[in-house]
Amino acid sequence: MDNLTAELKNILGGSRVRLGEPMSLHTSMRVGGEADYYLRPQDEEALMDTLHLLAERQLPCYIIGGGTNIVARDGGIRGAVVEIGKGMGGITVDTERRSISAGAGASLSALAKQAAESGLSGLEPLSGIPGTVGGALFMNAGAYGGDMSQVAIQARVYDRAAHTIKTVNVYEMRLGYRSSIFQARGEYVILSVMFGLKRKDTDSIKSKMRKFARRRNSKQPMDVPSAGSFFKRPPGAFAGALIEEAGLKGLSCGGAKVSEKHAGFIVNTGGASAADILSLMEQVQKAVRENSGLELEPEPRIIGDDV
Repeated sequence: MDNLTAELKNILGGSRVRLGEPMSLHTSMRVGGEADYYLRPQDEEALMDTLHLLAERQLPCYIIGGGTNIVARDGGIRGAVVEIGKGMGGITVDTERRSISAGAGASLSALAKQAAESGLSGLEPLSGIPGTVGGALFMNAGAYGGDMSQVAIQARVYDRAAHTIKTVNVYEMRLGYRSSIFQARGEYVILSVMFGLKRKDTDSIKSKMRKFARRRNSKQPMDVPSAGSFFKRPPGAFAGALIEEAGLKGLSCGGAKVSEKHAGFIVNTGGASAADILSLMEQVQKAVRENSGLELEPEPRIIGDDV
Protein backbone atom coordinates (compact mmCIF):
# COMPACT_ATOMS: atom_id res chain seq x y z
CA MET A 1 0.00 0.00 0.00
CA ASP A 2 1.41 3.41 -0.95
CA ASN A 3 1.84 6.13 1.68
CA LEU A 4 -1.06 8.32 0.45
CA THR A 5 -3.53 5.44 0.51
CA ALA A 6 -2.39 4.50 4.02
CA GLU A 7 -2.78 8.09 5.25
CA LEU A 8 -6.24 8.40 3.68
CA LYS A 9 -7.35 5.15 5.30
CA ASN A 10 -6.02 6.42 8.62
CA ILE A 11 -8.21 9.54 8.30
CA LEU A 12 -11.32 7.94 6.80
CA GLY A 13 -11.24 4.25 7.61
CA GLY A 14 -10.57 1.54 5.06
CA SER A 15 -14.12 1.18 3.73
CA ARG A 16 -14.31 4.88 2.88
CA VAL A 17 -11.30 4.80 0.59
CA ARG A 18 -11.88 3.13 -2.77
CA LEU A 19 -9.33 2.79 -5.54
CA GLY A 20 -10.33 2.60 -9.20
CA GLU A 21 -13.98 3.30 -8.40
CA PRO A 22 -16.36 3.53 -11.41
CA MET A 23 -18.04 6.93 -11.51
CA SER A 24 -21.03 5.29 -13.20
CA LEU A 25 -21.97 4.06 -9.71
CA HIS A 26 -22.09 7.59 -8.34
CA THR A 27 -23.74 9.75 -11.02
CA SER A 28 -27.41 9.93 -11.92
CA MET A 29 -26.51 9.60 -15.64
CA ARG A 30 -24.93 6.21 -14.81
CA VAL A 31 -21.82 6.93 -16.89
CA GLY A 32 -18.17 7.54 -16.13
CA GLY A 33 -14.87 5.73 -15.95
CA GLU A 34 -12.82 4.99 -12.85
CA ALA A 35 -11.65 7.57 -10.33
CA ASP A 36 -8.15 6.94 -9.02
CA TYR A 37 -9.41 7.59 -5.49
CA TYR A 38 -13.04 7.76 -4.36
CA LEU A 39 -13.27 9.12 -0.82
CA ARG A 40 -16.27 9.41 1.51
CA PRO A 41 -15.55 11.49 4.65
CA GLN A 42 -17.87 10.70 7.55
CA ASP A 43 -17.89 14.20 9.07
CA GLU A 44 -16.55 17.73 8.64
CA GLU A 45 -13.28 17.06 10.46
CA ALA A 46 -12.50 14.08 8.23
CA LEU A 47 -13.44 16.12 5.15
CA MET A 48 -11.10 18.97 6.06
CA ASP A 49 -8.24 16.63 6.97
CA THR A 50 -8.71 14.79 3.68
CA LEU A 51 -8.73 17.94 1.58
CA HIS A 52 -5.71 19.30 3.43
CA LEU A 53 -3.77 16.09 2.78
CA LEU A 54 -4.73 16.04 -0.92
CA ALA A 55 -3.60 19.66 -1.24
CA GLU A 56 -0.27 18.87 0.42
CA ARG A 57 0.25 16.02 -2.05
CA GLN A 58 -0.90 18.27 -4.93
CA LEU A 59 -3.42 15.66 -6.02
CA PRO A 60 -6.29 16.97 -8.19
CA CYS A 61 -9.59 16.80 -6.32
CA TYR A 62 -13.23 16.91 -7.41
CA ILE A 63 -15.95 17.37 -4.79
CA ILE A 64 -19.41 15.95 -5.45
CA GLY A 65 -22.67 15.50 -3.57
CA GLY A 66 -25.35 13.22 -4.97
CA GLY A 67 -23.82 13.15 -8.45
CA THR A 68 -27.09 14.34 -9.98
CA ASN A 69 -25.67 17.24 -11.98
CA ILE A 70 -22.49 15.67 -13.31
CA VAL A 71 -21.33 13.93 -16.47
CA ALA A 72 -18.13 11.98 -15.78
CA ARG A 73 -16.16 11.16 -18.92
CA ASP A 74 -15.36 7.57 -19.89
CA GLY A 75 -11.62 7.85 -19.28
CA GLY A 76 -12.19 8.35 -15.58
CA ILE A 77 -10.76 10.88 -13.16
CA ARG A 78 -7.10 11.30 -12.37
CA GLY A 79 -6.78 12.24 -8.74
CA ALA A 80 -9.49 12.05 -6.11
CA VAL A 81 -13.25 12.38 -5.98
CA VAL A 82 -14.53 13.39 -2.54
CA GLU A 83 -18.19 12.69 -1.84
CA ILE A 84 -20.01 14.84 0.70
CA GLY A 85 -22.82 12.50 1.70
CA LYS A 86 -25.10 11.39 4.51
CA GLY A 87 -22.40 11.64 7.17
CA MET A 88 -22.64 15.40 6.71
CA GLY A 89 -26.40 15.48 6.28
CA GLY A 90 -27.75 16.54 9.67
CA ILE A 91 -30.80 18.81 9.78
CA THR A 92 -31.64 21.18 12.67
CA VAL A 93 -34.92 23.12 12.90
CA ASP A 94 -35.41 26.35 14.85
CA THR A 95 -39.14 27.02 14.67
CA GLU A 96 -38.90 30.10 16.89
CA ARG A 97 -36.52 31.80 14.45
CA ARG A 98 -38.25 30.22 11.44
CA SER A 99 -34.96 28.79 10.24
CA ILE A 100 -33.55 25.40 9.39
CA SER A 101 -29.90 24.38 9.04
CA ALA A 102 -28.71 21.44 6.98
CA GLY A 103 -25.38 19.80 6.36
CA ALA A 104 -24.12 19.95 2.79
CA GLY A 105 -24.72 16.21 2.41
CA ALA A 106 -28.43 16.34 3.32
CA SER A 107 -30.77 15.54 0.46
CA LEU A 108 -32.82 18.49 -0.72
CA SER A 109 -35.98 16.39 -0.62
CA ALA A 110 -35.36 15.34 3.00
CA LEU A 111 -34.79 18.98 3.94
CA ALA A 112 -38.04 20.08 2.30
CA LYS A 113 -39.92 17.26 4.01
CA GLN A 114 -38.52 18.20 7.43
CA ALA A 115 -39.42 21.86 6.86
CA ALA A 116 -42.98 20.86 5.94
CA GLU A 117 -43.34 18.73 9.08
CA SER A 118 -42.17 21.75 11.10
CA GLY A 119 -44.65 24.13 9.47
CA LEU A 120 -41.95 26.10 7.65
CA SER A 121 -42.63 27.18 4.08
CA GLY A 122 -40.33 28.27 1.23
CA LEU A 123 -38.72 25.06 0.06
CA GLU A 124 -41.75 23.64 -1.74
CA PRO A 125 -40.58 24.46 -5.32
CA LEU A 126 -37.23 22.78 -4.57
CA SER A 127 -38.69 19.68 -2.91
CA GLY A 128 -38.47 17.46 -6.01
CA ILE A 129 -34.95 18.43 -7.07
CA PRO A 130 -32.61 15.46 -6.58
CA GLY A 131 -29.21 15.85 -5.03
CA THR A 132 -27.78 17.45 -1.92
CA VAL A 133 -28.07 20.80 -0.19
CA GLY A 134 -24.43 21.62 -0.92
CA GLY A 135 -24.78 20.79 -4.60
CA ALA A 136 -27.99 22.81 -4.82
CA LEU A 137 -26.33 25.90 -3.35
CA PHE A 138 -23.25 25.46 -5.54
CA MET A 139 -25.50 25.54 -8.64
CA ASN A 140 -28.19 27.83 -7.17
CA ALA A 141 -30.63 25.11 -8.13
CA GLY A 142 -34.21 26.08 -8.80
CA ALA A 143 -37.57 25.04 -10.16
CA TYR A 144 -41.08 26.45 -10.62
CA GLY A 145 -40.08 30.02 -9.90
CA GLY A 146 -38.06 29.27 -6.79
CA ASP A 147 -34.33 28.85 -6.25
CA MET A 148 -31.79 28.68 -3.45
CA SER A 149 -31.17 32.44 -3.50
CA GLN A 150 -34.71 33.01 -2.19
CA VAL A 151 -34.30 30.88 0.93
CA ALA A 152 -30.60 30.58 1.80
CA ILE A 153 -29.40 32.99 4.50
CA GLN A 154 -25.83 31.93 5.08
CA ALA A 155 -23.43 29.05 4.63
CA ARG A 156 -20.50 27.67 6.57
CA VAL A 157 -17.63 26.93 4.23
CA TYR A 158 -14.20 25.40 4.49
CA ASP A 159 -11.62 27.68 2.92
CA ARG A 160 -9.04 25.26 1.55
CA ALA A 161 -6.49 27.99 0.91
CA ALA A 162 -6.59 29.31 4.48
CA HIS A 163 -7.41 25.90 6.05
CA THR A 164 -10.16 27.47 8.14
CA ILE A 165 -13.97 27.62 8.41
CA LYS A 166 -15.78 30.81 7.38
CA THR A 167 -19.38 32.01 7.33
CA VAL A 168 -20.62 33.47 4.04
CA ASN A 169 -23.88 35.43 3.89
CA VAL A 170 -26.32 35.27 1.00
CA TYR A 171 -25.07 38.55 -0.51
CA GLU A 172 -21.51 37.27 -0.59
CA MET A 173 -22.66 34.08 -2.34
CA ARG A 174 -23.45 36.01 -5.55
CA LEU A 175 -26.27 33.65 -6.43
CA GLY A 176 -27.39 34.10 -10.03
CA TYR A 177 -29.03 31.85 -12.58
CA ARG A 178 -27.29 28.49 -11.99
CA SER A 179 -24.25 30.33 -10.69
CA SER A 180 -22.60 31.18 -7.39
CA ILE A 181 -19.36 32.38 -5.88
CA PHE A 182 -18.59 28.74 -5.05
CA GLN A 183 -18.13 28.00 -8.74
CA ALA A 184 -15.77 30.95 -9.12
CA ARG A 185 -13.87 30.32 -5.89
CA GLY A 186 -12.93 26.67 -5.89
CA GLU A 187 -11.23 26.97 -2.53
CA TYR A 188 -14.64 27.32 -0.82
CA VAL A 189 -16.21 23.98 0.12
CA ILE A 190 -19.77 24.17 1.45
CA LEU A 191 -20.20 22.50 4.84
CA SER A 192 -23.73 23.55 5.84
CA VAL A 193 -26.45 25.99 4.87
CA MET A 194 -28.98 27.97 6.94
CA PHE A 195 -32.38 28.77 5.43
CA GLY A 196 -34.85 31.49 6.42
CA LEU A 197 -38.45 30.34 5.96
CA LYS A 198 -42.00 31.39 6.78
CA ARG A 199 -44.55 29.83 9.10
CA LYS A 200 -47.42 28.11 7.33
CA ASP A 201 -49.88 25.30 7.87
CA THR A 202 -48.22 21.92 7.38
CA ASP A 203 -51.10 20.52 5.33
CA SER A 204 -51.01 23.42 2.86
CA ILE A 205 -47.21 23.07 2.51
CA LYS A 206 -47.53 19.35 1.78
CA SER A 207 -50.36 20.00 -0.65
CA LYS A 208 -48.15 22.41 -2.59
CA MET A 209 -45.30 19.89 -2.61
CA ARG A 210 -47.62 17.19 -3.99
CA LYS A 211 -48.76 19.61 -6.69
CA PHE A 212 -45.17 20.23 -7.80
CA ALA A 213 -44.45 16.49 -7.69
CA ARG A 214 -47.42 15.71 -9.96
CA ARG A 215 -46.35 18.43 -12.36
CA ARG A 216 -42.78 17.12 -12.43
CA ASN A 217 -43.84 13.50 -12.93
CA SER A 218 -46.25 14.36 -15.73
CA LYS A 219 -43.78 16.45 -17.75
CA GLN A 220 -40.31 15.06 -17.03
CA PRO A 221 -38.70 11.65 -17.75
CA MET A 222 -38.39 10.45 -14.17
CA ASP A 223 -38.10 6.74 -15.04
CA VAL A 224 -34.73 6.83 -16.85
CA PRO A 225 -31.26 8.04 -15.81
CA SER A 226 -30.61 11.71 -16.51
CA ALA A 227 -28.91 14.77 -15.06
CA GLY A 228 -32.13 16.75 -14.96
CA SER A 229 -32.51 19.67 -17.35
CA PHE A 230 -29.39 19.32 -19.46
CA PHE A 231 -29.15 22.86 -20.79
CA LYS A 232 -29.31 26.24 -19.11
CA ARG A 233 -32.11 28.56 -20.15
CA PRO A 234 -30.86 31.09 -22.74
CA PRO A 235 -31.94 34.72 -22.19
CA GLY A 236 -35.52 35.18 -23.33
CA ALA A 237 -36.05 31.55 -24.29
CA PHE A 238 -36.44 28.00 -22.99
CA ALA A 239 -33.95 25.29 -23.91
CA GLY A 240 -36.59 22.55 -24.23
CA ALA A 241 -38.71 24.62 -26.60
CA LEU A 242 -35.69 25.51 -28.76
CA ILE A 243 -34.69 21.86 -29.01
CA GLU A 244 -38.21 20.81 -29.90
CA GLU A 245 -38.52 23.56 -32.51
CA ALA A 246 -35.33 22.23 -34.11
CA GLY A 247 -37.06 18.85 -34.50
CA LEU A 248 -34.71 17.04 -32.13
CA LYS A 249 -37.10 15.17 -29.84
CA GLY A 250 -36.11 11.51 -29.87
CA LEU A 251 -32.72 12.17 -31.48
CA SER A 252 -30.27 9.56 -30.24
CA CYS A 253 -26.58 8.74 -30.20
CA GLY A 254 -25.74 5.27 -28.95
CA GLY A 255 -27.61 4.82 -25.69
CA ALA A 256 -28.16 8.57 -25.20
CA LYS A 257 -31.39 10.19 -26.34
CA VAL A 258 -33.19 13.53 -26.33
CA SER A 259 -36.25 12.72 -24.23
CA GLU A 260 -39.51 12.51 -26.13
CA LYS A 261 -41.30 13.54 -22.95
CA HIS A 262 -39.28 16.72 -22.39
CA ALA A 263 -36.76 17.86 -25.00
CA GLY A 264 -34.66 19.65 -22.38
CA PHE A 265 -33.54 16.29 -20.98
CA ILE A 266 -30.85 13.98 -22.35
CA VAL A 267 -31.47 10.50 -20.97
CA ASN A 268 -29.55 7.24 -20.77
CA THR A 269 -31.80 4.63 -22.36
CA GLY A 270 -29.42 1.87 -21.30
CA GLY A 271 -25.73 1.34 -21.89
CA ALA A 272 -24.95 4.91 -22.90
CA SER A 273 -21.38 6.10 -22.59
CA ALA A 274 -20.35 9.59 -21.61
CA ALA A 275 -19.08 9.96 -25.17
CA ASP A 276 -22.62 9.21 -26.44
CA ILE A 277 -24.08 11.88 -24.17
CA LEU A 278 -21.51 14.53 -25.03
CA SER A 279 -21.76 13.80 -28.76
CA LEU A 280 -25.53 14.15 -28.57
CA MET A 281 -25.11 17.38 -26.60
CA GLU A 282 -22.93 18.81 -29.37
CA GLN A 283 -25.42 17.75 -32.06
CA VAL A 284 -28.22 19.49 -30.18
CA GLN A 285 -26.14 22.64 -29.67
CA LYS A 286 -25.26 22.78 -33.38
CA ALA A 287 -28.85 22.23 -34.55
CA VAL A 288 -30.30 24.83 -32.16
CA ARG A 289 -27.59 27.33 -33.12
CA GLU A 290 -28.41 26.87 -36.82
CA ASN A 291 -32.17 26.98 -36.24
CA SER A 292 -32.43 29.87 -33.78
CA GLY A 293 -29.05 31.56 -33.57
CA LEU A 294 -28.97 30.87 -29.83
CA GLU A 295 -26.24 29.03 -27.96
CA LEU A 296 -27.14 26.31 -25.45
CA GLU A 297 -24.83 25.88 -22.48
CA PRO A 298 -24.83 22.58 -20.56
CA GLU A 299 -26.01 22.72 -16.98
CA PRO A 300 -24.22 19.65 -15.58
CA ARG A 301 -20.54 19.81 -14.68
CA ILE A 302 -18.51 17.76 -17.15
CA ILE A 303 -15.48 16.26 -15.42
CA GLY A 304 -12.75 13.73 -16.05
CA ASP A 305 -10.80 12.50 -19.05
CA ASP A 306 -11.77 11.04 -22.39
CA VAL A 307 -10.68 7.50 -23.20
